[in-house]
Amino acid sequence: MSAPTPVEALYARVTAPTAPAVPLARRERRRASEEFPTLPAAGLEWSPGEVAAALFETGADEVAVPVPSTDTLYDAFRASVGELGPAGVAEVADIFNGLDPAEFPEVGVCRTFAYRLALSFWYEGARSRSMTVGEAAVSLYLSDTYRHHQVDAYTLRRAPLLVSRAIRQGAALVPTETLVRLGEAMGREFASPALTCVTDGVTGPSRDRVTAVPGGRDWLYWQALPDYHRRRFCFDLMRADTRQPSPLIVRLDDGTHAVGATPPAAPDGTWPRTLRARW
Repeated sequence: MSAPTPVEALYARVTAPTAPAVPLARRERRRASEEFPTLPAAGLEWSPGEVAAALFETGADEVAVPVPSTDTLYDAFRASVGELGPAGVAEVADIFNGLDPAEFPEVGVCRTFAYRLALSFWYEGARSRSMTVGEAAVSLYLSDTYRHHQVDAYTLRRAPLLVSRAIRQGAALVPTETLVRLGEAMGREFASPALTCVTDGVTGPSRDRVTAVPGGRDWLYWQALPDYHRRRFCFDLMRADTRQPSPLIVRLDDGTHAVGATPPAAPDGTWPRTLRARW
């Protein structure tokens, strides 16, 4: 048996979470004929379109800045359902579906909020969210894809499928809690406008090891992802190209985490990846 690689030896020091008693695939709330799961409220199940319409009626777009938590959005939706009732939601949905997002920007905002709620309720006994930029970038870094940054025309044509597979491949190599930790560290490194890179007295982004960043150090991050240029490449790609599919990060009710299914794109055709986790 071959000796473990340095990275495998590092990961061996990270405790892997216990596998959930019920596999995620059997926890899906989405029915076979549905693109997205419905949301429960007032004893009924509501489609993302109805959720968006109800949020529109409550003026949820007005709380878009700062970005609300998922619980805040869900509370606003339930309050709207309680006020409108089933017949009222149906009436509002008919009007809402006829509005042009180009003319009414708040329509797009409410559809995005409804999409986010649908992702959150993807599984029974769990909450889920989109991957952050850092988590997707870490997954891409750990995969075999773009190992030498050689991207030609043929690679670009295959990029969405190639990158989506790479993200899932890389995410499967470490416990999800570790992926979240590494993603947070990468976000601190590259998302802060006050970033300062220092190595052996030399300041600048050209060095392979950054030892001073906002948020402090993370020994696992530096050891597991030592190549600065690859870290930068993966982060920039995941931040710039949101048309690359990425899976969900799932937080089960027992506090453990897992990588979930890859959902359909958001209403604008992208897979949103934020800089910070939005539960």
